[in-house]
Amino acid sequence: MLNFDYQNPTRIIFGQGSTSKLSRSVPPKARVLVLYGGGSVRRNGTLDDVLAALQQDGERHVAEFSGIEPNPTFETLMRAVQQVREEQIDFLLAVGGGSVIDGTKFVAAAARLPASEDAWSILESRGRVIKDALPFGAVLTLPATGSEMNAGGVVTRAATHDKISFSSRLLYPQFSILDPVRTYTLPTRQVANGVVDAFVHTMEQYLTYPVDARVQDRFAEGLLRTLVEIGPDAVAKPEDYDTRANLVWSATMALNGLIGAGVPQDWATHMIGHELTALHGIDHGRTLAIVLPAVMEVRREAKRDKLLQYAERVWDIRDGDADARIDAAIARTRAFFESLGVPTRLGDYQLGADAIDPLVAALEKHGMTQLGEKQDITPDVSRQILQAAL
Repeated sequence: MLNFDYQNPTRIIFGQGSTSKLSRSVPPKARVLVLYGGGSVRRNGTLDDVLAALQQDGERHVAEFSGIEPNPTFETLMRAVQQVREEQIDFLLAVGGGSVIDGTKFVAAAARLPASEDAWSILESRGRVIKDALPFGAVLTLPATGSEMNAGGVVTRAATHDKISFSSRLLYPQFSILDPVRTYTLPTRQVANGVVDAFVHTMEQYLTYPVDARVQDRFAEGLLRTLVEIGPDAVAKPEDYDTRANLVWSATMALNGLIGAGVPQDWATHMIGHELTALHGIDHGRTLAIVLPAVMEVRREAKRDKLLQYAERVWDIRDGDADARIDAAIARTRAFFESLGVPTRLGDYQLGADAIDPLVAALEKHGMTQLGEKQDITPDVSRQILQAAL
């Protein structure tokens, strides 16, 4: 096991009716900005419940900022930063899924930058320039990214199609409210994407090379098996509370840092997937379903030991020689994504070989030239992965 330094300060308030506990988690005299996306939180009553809960006690100033996109843009978030400064906001509350929470993290950091400093520096530096941030909490409505219990985010600059990740230990939510009932009204597509996102988050931290991290491996394998078990029901039975509860908690645990402590991590699938979203507008979770099976195939020798472990412990594949078991594990992974209604080929999105050069060029532009757990996924290897995904 590798050395690690792990701390996660986010308080989790989990379960049906947990939104009612919101007021006690926000300072009683805070000036709060509630940030959210489109109209869904209004239509399903979540926003009304949040606003009512905030006024249960205390004398809070509560303002709203809406319109954070599924891939939050720098341009939109800077309008929120302006509102924070104008209204002297001192606490942020994200109500939504990973994009809203990611965007809120950016706002929390950007609002505390000196006025003379360009907030784009947060993204250019991947978060290294962050020295302070507003406190914030979250009310989760979409299980997928794990942003509700980690310190990272992804923001896109719409003008240039740059989609960039950032992180800082100052960007953990103070608390996150996870009520599985809040996910009942999600469209099937978003639920399926969320299952894939959680699955691939786990794989990025698991499918590398062995370092005798038995606790992390077994924990990751448990998450993967759980997602395989509940995925179809999560899509087909939207009001099955136990299924949704397990999905919400699986997605949170997949990326709160625990299974990634003391192990090598990959993240090539995500970096390549980000470019697919930025250039072609494909949902984030769906880009991961396209790229992961191709990564598994192209990197099968480098990942051989863990692929065989994955085949046996997640899919119960024990028969045949090593290559046959790896083939079967890749096929089962692809079939799982497809069973959720999530396509796994670039061709499913009318993208052919002519799309590959611009994607590789975008990776190079963003410095993504040494990807993977051994930093040996060069642009040429990324090209092979994209070719395998056609």
